[in-house]
Amino acid sequence: MTSYQAAGVDIEAGERAVALMKDKVARSRRPEVVDDASGFAGLFDASALLRYRRPLLASATDGVGTKVMIAQQYGKHDTIGIDLVAMVLDDLVVCGAEPLFMTDYIACGKVVPERVAEIVGGVAEGCRLAGAALVGGETAEHPGAMGPDEYDLAGAGTGVVEADELLGPARVVAGDVVLGLASSGLHSNGYSLVRHVVREAALSLDTVLPELGRPLGEELLEPTRVYSLDCLELARAVDVHAYAHITGGGIEGNLSRSLPGHLDALLDRSSWTPPAVFGTLAGYGGIAQADMDRTFNLGVGMAAVVSQESADEAIRVLEARGLAAWVLGEIVPGEGRARYR
Repeated sequence: MTSYQAAGVDIEAGERAVALMKDKVARSRRPEVVDDASGFAGLFDASALLRYRRPLLASATDGVGTKVMIAQQYGKHDTIGIDLVAMVLDDLVVCGAEPLFMTDYIACGKVVPERVAEIVGGVAEGCRLAGAALVGGETAEHPGAMGPDEYDLAGAGTGVVEADELLGPARVVAGDVVLGLASSGLHSNGYSLVRHVVREAALSLDTVLPELGRPLGEELLEPTRVYSLDCLELARAVDVHAYAHITGGGIEGNLSRSLPGHLDALLDRSSWTPPAVFGTLAGYGGIAQADMDRTFNLGVGMAAVVSQESADEAIRVLEARGLAAWVLGEIVPGEGRARYR
């Protein structure tokens, strides 16, 4: 006689995973979260939106790409959830939206409760860093479709912004200043190229490279900086016109999305030094500068476009929050693209 467990699905393991993650999820709770005894849905008290005159809901969904394969290979699962939150909720804050809540989805070949709890614990920590609540999620076991040690994760988030405080291209004017906000490293983009370089150069994730000062696996799994609260605080303090989350497509590709069609962002490559990991990858992989530019953030995780008179104060605000920032460029007449001098 056969059974669901014999087919590879362990319901009891899933229940143990839920029990293990409960305390971690609770740390991301916001006062607007309402308990649902059934557990089928996450509830959020929408009366919190009454303080807005015209609230616009913002939503985003994303994953962390093949960075999960590095986590699986290296056996470190407690920070990949932070990467997920950053990829989702930092997209929301680009338009000025405050992240409210998030849900996650984990697909795996086999539910290992402790590993799932580590992953979800990272998601909960990321939500805490973003000021959002993790209100629910799903863990699905896919035996036969995925190996027992394989998993993938994705998430969706919701935020809110006052309609007349919406940030974006319409606010950007000539003479504005572009600020670079430092990344924590590779973040969560370009890992297909990263894995190709590691494989072709026969590098071990356990190798301590002199320029990195720690095992390569630790460097590649450095969690993505969560910028949500930094960006919200900056928008309250100074005249911010737009943000750009620097993800796949690099600085030029993403910053161009935050420009009107008649203006360019003229960037100064000499204004910052990319973290060592980017030079390491370029060197071992023989990667051309153009490909580095298109693939990686190169040390700029978020860009802010602010009024000229706000630039100095903006840098002070960010540095007071422990985030390095600098003048990356300026807004000039053009064709709606970011480019280097």
